Amino acid sequence: MNRIRIAQQFGSSIGGELRERLPHCDIADVPMGPDGWDLECEVLLSGPSKSWQERARPAGWPGRLQWIQLPSSGIDAYPQWLFEAPLVTTAQGLNASSIAEFVFALMLAREKRFPDTWISKREDWKPRTLGTLRGKTLGLAGIGAVGSVIARHALGFGMQVVAFRRATARPMEGVAVVNDFISLASQADHLVLCLPYTPETRHMVNSDFLARCKPGVHIVNVARGGLIDQDALLAMLDADITASASLDVTEPEPLVDVHPLYRHPRVWLSPHVAWSAPDTLQRLLDLFLEQFGRYTAGQVPRFCVERTKYRNTKT
Repeated sequence: MNRIRIAQQFGSSIGGELRERLPHCDIADVPMGPDGWDLECEVLLSGPSKSWQERARPAGWPGRLQWIQLPSSGIDAYPQWLFEAPLVTTAQGLNASSIAEFVFALMLAREKRFPDTWISKREDWKPRTLGTLRGKTLGLAGIGAVGSVIARHALGFGMQVVAFRRATARPMEGVAVVNDFISLASQADHLVLCLPYTPETRHMVNSDFLARCKPGVHIVNVARGGLIDQDALLAMLDADITASASLDVTEPEPLVDVHPLYRHPRVWLSPHVAWSAPDTLQRLLDLFLEQFGRYTAGQVPRFCVERTKYRNTKT
């Protein structure tokens, strides 16, 4: 039986664990991105998209590669030529719980007025009115793997949940599904964006949408920066129409040093870390091993990227 050659881009520690758990395979620890290694491998556990961005298509790509496992659910930042491999799969849902926790940290912080609630001297010891998630409406733009976890948590907090999804979705008990994105604007107290980034979703949150938003809305983006027209968002924030925004993603990443989002008093900005957790890499490895079991058994691994989604969404 021929030994399967696997390339992995997460360092010697992950390489060592793969050698231990897949002793019948040849494991190659290769650099991030497409450069510095040969294309004789059959399987690639790919590094993150940043290591592939703006890189030229290697000569002979995809070589002997038959399957590429990506480390995240998003595919928009990878070069289009990467998908010339016969099979590409994502890590859909891998970080859903971590992202959902991040979203609720942001929403609770807004409602409970953190960090302004903290005091540092005796004179500040006085009552203050705080907000609550109970009874508020969560508008979810997207109810896939991430959105579903957020929705379940929201129902547990006593929120009303209205979700937009263009594709036909199985109803989730307690969640109202709408097919018109603009209808979320007038309903949401907290609007959370967790849609894929495609040509159709680019700048979905624009001046028209923002003008229809419920007064005091809090917009949370944990998907892709391109979902929001940032100039329109800044204009609405300055006009006091949109109350606040918590952005874990921007367009581009990172923003230039002088960008107004860094210093806007109504914006909380974080460096694309909503997915982060101590066991993220271990969970990715476990997913890859599960997928590899399917692959070697002649079954199709889960979360295959559809050919129609290979279109470049960059402008």
